[in-house]
Formats: sequence, structure tokens, C-alpha cells
Amino acid sequence: MINWLRRLVYYHVMEEADSTIEKCLILADFFIDCALKSKIIICFARCCIFLWAMCLHLSAAGQSPEALAMMRNGLINVQDADPNIVVKLMYAEADNFVGESMYGTLREAMLQPEAAEKLTVASNNLKKKHPRYSMIVYDAARPRKIQQIMWNKVKGTPKSRYVSSPKRISMHSYGVAVDVSLLDENGLPLDMGTPVDYLGELAEPRREQEFLKSGKLTRKQIDNRLLLRNIMKNAGFRSISNEWWHFEACTREEAQRKYLPVDFF
Repeated sequence: MINWLRRLVYYHVMEEADSTIEKCLILADFFIDCALKSKIIICFARCCIFLWAMCLHLSAAGQSPEALAMMRNGLINVQDADPNIVVKLMYAEADNFVGESMYGTLREAMLQPEAAEKLTVASNNLKKKHPRYSMIVYDAARPRKIQQIMWNKVKGTPKSRYVSSPKRISMHSYGVAVDVSLLDENGLPLDMGTPVDYLGELAEPRREQEFLKSGKLTRKQIDNRLLLRNIMKNAGFRSISNEWWHFEACTREEAQRKYLPVDFF
């Protein structure tokens, strides 16, 4: 119902009108017509559409075409939900394991509303515990075409176990997975022992105690990971065993039932 409402607003209001004033006039005409006909329920529904339209119009200003395409399908910009969250998409730059920028003009972290809401809770909980810390998002919704490029890079190598095969649709491609870390009071990433996007055993949470004993990870690095995991899990996210930065807002079965894969290219 919510996704249907968002799409109705976008196509009827955002595409038929050329200005904010015209958008308001179109919707105001709806309200008057409903009121004159005493269709109270319909009038109320259209009032709700009006509020959605205004919010969508304000949030759409300055967004990339890729972000707008995902908004039309119900996803929302993480920073619209919580401006305190820092976004630096690693696949929008060449400094990643693929070695190239793959996101076009996209610089926004887009998620399904369910995931964005949980991330906002996590960010708020972090601020309560560490007021000067911030959450940083390195990746969010990811089109299937990009997932295929990543898979082609690692297919047939030991690193393939760190990248989801396109045949088994990535949770990022459903818009319910997010790659995150924490920034300190100076805006610098906390030391987690490896960078985000590190495709190797040292990034695996399941082996942290082993690497602590061998000296490959320090107690502080593991404590930083635990802080991140606890913040995310308490907000309703699930972690995975081979990447400390990756979290999912629901199970794969729920994602398949509720959402379509993301495509904007």
C-alpha cells in the first residue's frame, strides 16, 4: 500500500506539474472536489497523498537520477531519514576491490523504508552511547548489474566467497543490506583491523578470537567491531560471519517476499 501510494504521488504529481505551486494547485483541486461531493474517506486519502507529495518533492531536490529512480520504487535516502548519518559510497569511487567507479552519478545511500528506519534507530542509539561518534554508510541498495560486475571480478578465485553470486540475489539488491562503520569525534573511521571491502579472513567476525590470540587483531579493534555489531543488532539488524561491516534488516525469505530487486541502469 505504501509503495503504491509513493508511485501514485510521483507519477501524478512529479510528472504532470512543472512547479511546486502547480503541484499544490493540482492536489488542492482534488481536495475541493472531494469536499463538495462529501466523499470524506476519499478526501482524507487525498490529504495523505498531498502530505506524501510535499515530502517527496522536498526530498527529491538535488537527488541524482539513480536515486530518483529508486525513490519511484519506494526506497528512501538514508540522509533524509537521519542527516547525522555520513555517506561515502565506496563503489561510487575507484578505491574499491573492483578498481573502478560503478555507480554513475549516484552518491546517495538508498534503502527500503524498513531498513532506513532501523538504521536511524542504530544511529540514535550510537549518539546516546557516544555523542561525538557518527555512523558512516559505505554501501546500501545495489543494482543487480553492479553485483554481476563484482562477481565477474572474483569468480573462480578464493575471494568469491565474499561476493554474492547474481544467481542468488544479493541482499543489497533488495535494498535491505547496508555496509557501515563508525567515525570518531574527529570524523575518522574507528580501527576495525581491516578496511571496509577487505576480501580476506581477517575481516571475518567468526574468527576474531583466533586472530586476537595470534596477535593479528588487537583487543581495541575487536571492541570497536563489537560496538558496531551491538549498535546494529539492537536496532534490529542481522550480522553475517565473513564481513564485519555488513548488516541486513531482515531475512532473505522476508526480502524475497516483500521486495523486488533493485535496478536503475
